[in-house]
Amino acid sequence: MSERRPRAARRRQPEPAPAPVAPESSAEAPSVIQATLYREGRKVASPATLAETYRQLREHPDGMAWIGLHRPTEAELHSLAAEFDLHELAVEDALEAHQRPKLERYGDTLFVVLRAARYLDAQEEVDFGELHVFVGPDFLISVRHGAAPDLSAVRRRMEENPDLLALGPEAVLYAILDAVVDGYAPVVAGVQNDVDEIETEVFGGDPAVSRRIYELSREMVEFQRATRPLVGMLHGLMAGFAKYGTDEELQRYLRDVADHVTHTSERVDGFRQALTEILTVNATLVTQQQNAEMRALAEAGFEQNEEIKKISSWAAILFAPTLVGTIYGMNFDHMPELHWAAGYPFAVLLMAVVCTSLYVIFKRKDWL
Repeated sequence: MSERRPRAARRRQPEPAPAPVAPESSAEAPSVIQATLYREGRKVASPATLAETYRQLREHPDGMAWIGLHRPTEAELHSLAAEFDLHELAVEDALEAHQRPKLERYGDTLFVVLRAARYLDAQEEVDFGELHVFVGPDFLISVRHGAAPDLSAVRRRMEENPDLLALGPEAVLYAILDAVVDGYAPVVAGVQNDVDEIETEVFGGDPAVSRRIYELSREMVEFQRATRPLVGMLHGLMAGFAKYGTDEELQRYLRDVADHVTHTSERVDGFRQALTEILTVNATLVTQQQNAEMRALAEAGFEQNEEIKKISSWAAILFAPTLVGTIYGMNFDHMPELHWAAGYPFAVLLMAVVCTSLYVIFKRKDWL
């Protein structure tokens, strides 16, 4: 970071109305603010309002202000922009949210956008949050959209390590980066468990697994968008070590964070590739199952046709003697061969010949 400018040299606006202070981890109010003043790595004050924070920071130019907000109002952000000379484009991004991870420098102020993530065990899904950080010579402002990350834990950690906190706003930024990246580890573990379950469901023939694969694939796309840009961002920060005189301890700290980000990004890429392959395997298994069902239906239809052929053949064979017997059973007075002595044997023989002939014909056609 560049050297600090005197507080009096900055643009000032009339002080805004007092704003209440609440813990950063709270999600009840639409805007949550926690402001703390530090000197030489130790907390010296926790102002109750933004106006009080501005006043105390002016009185102690060697101090550092750490202001945390959760879904702030437009008035609150504009008040901060006026006091700390924040660029209007960065303020607009912080208000609108839904930004991709990025790192931009406006004069002596660094603007960082991060995408945090957490794994929800009950729903078995990944929840993403968004964090905007303004880093100046003597201030750090965090604007959080979403439940993650829990910056109150970062604040406690830094306050327990005054030597690191004494290094200034850059140290706090790196602690926030580390917290965001460490938060990816439970997500990676949860997704790995989901992938293992999906593989079991695929080979178990669960029909609902396709939807689960699709939903998890979409989450991995979002996860990639959160982690992949971080690699370039951290390398950009490391490239500025010499130019901005970054402390050696912070350099080691940032390199460790960069290693974790690279590892996480590779795992996420692996998950997405694995899900693509699983989806292909699932489609193949579904196709094979459908083919097997169609083959079984075709075999059942063939067997049914064979039975129909047999029934039809025997019905035709039995119909011939029934027809002859029915005709000569009508008892009309004037019928041919009715009083013929050889009439009965002839009728029986005729029925036998017809039945035998039909049997031979159906047998040759493999109907019997």
